[in-house]
Amino acid sequence: MPGFFSPNIDRKGRILRLIWGLLCVAGGLVAGFTWDWVVGGALVGAGVFSLIEALSCWCILRACGIKTKH
Repeated sequence: MPGFFSPNIDRKGRILRLIWGLLCVAGGLVAGFTWDWVVGGALVGAGVFSLIEALSCWCILRACGIKTKH
């Protein structure tokens, strides 16, 4: 399992994950303050994880062997 955390996405995949992460964090903050803090917290957590994926050039689905488009 030494290659599990090696970079496995290209620039387009990083940009998509960055945008997705920012949208999830923003939506989670809005949902957390106006609607339900549990849903907001889940969205913020998913967004932060996506931002970490974008910054590290790594995708957990690809690392597990699942084929993704980007």
